[in-house]
Amino acid sequence: MNIIFWGTPDYSVESLKILINSHHKISAVITQPDKKRTRGSKLIASPIKKIALDHDIPVITPSKIKNNTSFIETLKSLNSDVFVVIAYGKILSKEILSIPRYGCWNAHASLLPRWRGAAPIQWALLKGDAFTGIGIIKMDEGLDTGDLLLEEKIRIIETDNLYTLSQKLSILSSTLIYKTLEIIEKEPQSVKFKLSPQKSKDQEIKYARMINKEDYKLEFNDSAENIKRKVKGLFPRSFIMHKDKILKILSVRLLSQAEIDKIDKSYKKYDINYIGNVLEIFKNEGVVIATKTEPILIEEIKLEGKNISNKNQLIQQLNLKKGDKL
Repeated sequence: MNIIFWGTPDYSVESLKILINSHHKISAVITQPDKKRTRGSKLIASPIKKIALDHDIPVITPSKIKNNTSFIETLKSLNSDVFVVIAYGKILSKEILSIPRYGCWNAHASLLPRWRGAAPIQWALLKGDAFTGIGIIKMDEGLDTGDLLLEEKIRIIETDNLYTLSQKLSILSSTLIYKTLEIIEKEPQSVKFKLSPQKSKDQEIKYARMINKEDYKLEFNDSAENIKRKVKGLFPRSFIMHKDKILKILSVRLLSQAEIDKIDKSYKKYDINYIGNVLEIFKNEGVVIATKTEPILIEEIKLEGKNISNKNQLIQQLNLKKGDKL
């Protein structure tokens, strides 16, 4: 089949690769324009653009897609069978959705209708969901409201963070989008009978709003569980300010009751004066900090201007003692 692929970040790369290595033809790749993705003035291409150029696939990077007549005419001229959309980053208009012969297909990283929107993986972790997955939807004008063709569920394990879970879902997306194209190619007329509306007793409608700068800041005046979820869900960008420098918190864990029992008994749970204080230093592990609820152990950090550190290196770098406030 003749495909136009829409995508931008690393998350989209596995899906593009599986299609490049398939018998399908990718006539063009649509991605976000080059931009300053790191410090400095140099413009950097999206990961998807780099892969496409490496395989001599034409790349189109429109600065806008709504009411862009020349862009829409280009899309029509490519005579595509399907559009595959994996984390492109913009909403497609009805006019664009109507162009390909067999429709536009999106691999969405949640168990729809839970976590429709821009940041489904982050919000699944932030809210402590036990499961997530990939849903292949035939796109319509709504925000991730299209009918489902395929869906696969996976468990979120204790060690998962945004990076590891994104990797798993990226691979699953590529597998399911390939299966989708095989179904469309072999039995295009029956696809509409295989689609099902997003209805589930287990998954209520929830919207995954875009993550903003304020979300990344950690507050110890929060529950230990919420802090842990935030560190995982926004990895590796959650931070506090320490001595006027950004201190990124990369890994934390909750303490066992036995560990809590060993902490200095002067610590009073729920006492606001203790929140943010160093309660204990665990040799070769990290620093124990008081939160609104239970203490939490900081295991790995990235201090501004320094390399990632953990264990005794972390302890030495922070140079804190019991009673100090972080």
